[in-house]
Amino acid sequence: MARQRKPFGLDEPLRHPDHRRPITRRDFIAQGFRAGLGVAIGGSIFSLFADPRAAYAALSSDLQALKGPCGIATQGAGKIPFICFDLAGGANIAGSNVLVGKQGGQLDFLTTQGYSKLGIPGNMIPPLANPGTGTRDFINSDLGLAFHSDSAFLRGILEKAGTRTASVNGAVIPALSDNDTGNNPHNPMYGIYKAGADGSLATLIGSQSSDSGGNSMAPAMLIDPTVRPTKVDRPTDVTGLVDTGDLIGVLSQADAVAVMESIERISEMKLTKVSTKLPAPTDATIKDLVTCGYVKTADLADRFGDPTTLNPAIDPQIVGPGGIFSQAEFNGDGEFRKTASVMKMVINGFAGAGTITLGGYDYHTGDRSTGELRDLRAGRCIGACLEYAARVGVPVMIYVFSDGSVASNGMLDNSADGRGKGVWTGDNSSTAASFFLVYNPNGRPTLMGGTADDQARHQQLGYFRADGSVESASSPAANNVNLLVNTVILNYMALHGQQGTFTSMFPNHGLGSSASIDRLTAFQPIVNGTIPG
Repeated sequence: MARQRKPFGLDEPLRHPDHRRPITRRDFIAQGFRAGLGVAIGGSIFSLFADPRAAYAALSSDLQALKGPCGIATQGAGKIPFICFDLAGGANIAGSNVLVGKQGGQLDFLTTQGYSKLGIPGNMIPPLANPGTGTRDFINSDLGLAFHSDSAFLRGILEKAGTRTASVNGAVIPALSDNDTGNNPHNPMYGIYKAGADGSLATLIGSQSSDSGGNSMAPAMLIDPTVRPTKVDRPTDVTGLVDTGDLIGVLSQADAVAVMESIERISEMKLTKVSTKLPAPTDATIKDLVTCGYVKTADLADRFGDPTTLNPAIDPQIVGPGGIFSQAEFNGDGEFRKTASVMKMVINGFAGAGTITLGGYDYHTGDRSTGELRDLRAGRCIGACLEYAARVGVPVMIYVFSDGSVASNGMLDNSADGRGKGVWTGDNSSTAASFFLVYNPNGRPTLMGGTADDQARHQQLGYFRADGSVESASSPAANNVNLLVNTVILNYMALHGQQGTFTSMFPNHGLGSSASIDRLTAFQPIVNGTIPG
């Protein structure tokens, strides 16, 4: 019997003899040759308010009244914050993490062989019941969405957001996608923007310098180059988005704002006496641009002159004794700094939506422990976003996808980190799935459907065959990644009660009739158009 190799370290690159040498940025990310970067900023500042949305001092009333006409947003567009995790390389999602089943939903169980293909050994399959209690030992529905009870995603999520489970629900989407390629148009960010998401500093952000902001592409028909994602993968990227000038270094923040307000008022007085000698509409437009420029400068100093407003590294809700990450975690792991930077921006309304790419998920390495440890870290990052949304007091939608997937041949990894589960032995696009979680501060989101059976089919949008493969005809999304993206956008709009405008906003959506669209909608609305102020 071959000796089992030592598992790969958490940030160790993955080299596969059956893969070509990595030559592109996406190859390097998928195999973990490029991981999370980031610069930790030390220091201890305790003056940050619990809710950064309420931490701004008000401008004087005359300038405050000009912010609307000048188009200055302070809390984004009021839409539900949206964060997607792009697990580069082909991570396992279905079965060993999020449970998947046949036509009846997640708990319409597969065969033992089907679960084995998804990395679950015969002694851990969901149908097994404890003879003493009659309960199924391998199903956990704490998050509404059913996970395998030993899911590494689940363990990580509960570690960071375990007290928030009663306000979370989710859905899984069985869907094929190609292995080891960034050419899957997985990223829904442009569609989320088109559905209304926007930010007060940036419209879209992403941790990669790409058109999608992530590892996978965005659907070509949705790309809008005017809102190409701004790269954010470290605290300095966040703080670098705003330059309040040198005045704040000389004066206090309050005095600097007062000076800028005075400059605007003086400018306004002069503008009333000046003629540009241009036609009336043009003259007024030029004067408005001058006025709004001064108002924007005063507003930036007012909202962001205090560095704690933006910097995740000195936000005590994120880092430190009472934070989501300990100082050691934050300093020691670039993926945590990356996650903190994106979630700080999106959840506070500074950006409308964000992509977090985590590298090294092409983990069919002949063991199970390598994938388990990476899935655990991904779960911690997902949980951090849920927890931060709860602390800020806003809802959030988190979408998780990967380019392709993996499968097991049934061989087990009995090491401590392998946990006695099936070894990932190769890429397999037929086992792929995506899922999303929704946190609602007002209580767990409610599934569509009147009966328990109906709700089960809304929690799993499509289905698997008994042998552990996606049924490619089970939904429009199951065999078309573009339509998978449209399904996610539909569900984002539905959370706002706006699924009725989906067909007019995306006329070539490809999701079928109104009845089909209803079947692809997981949840009833949690807000009415926008988040209440």
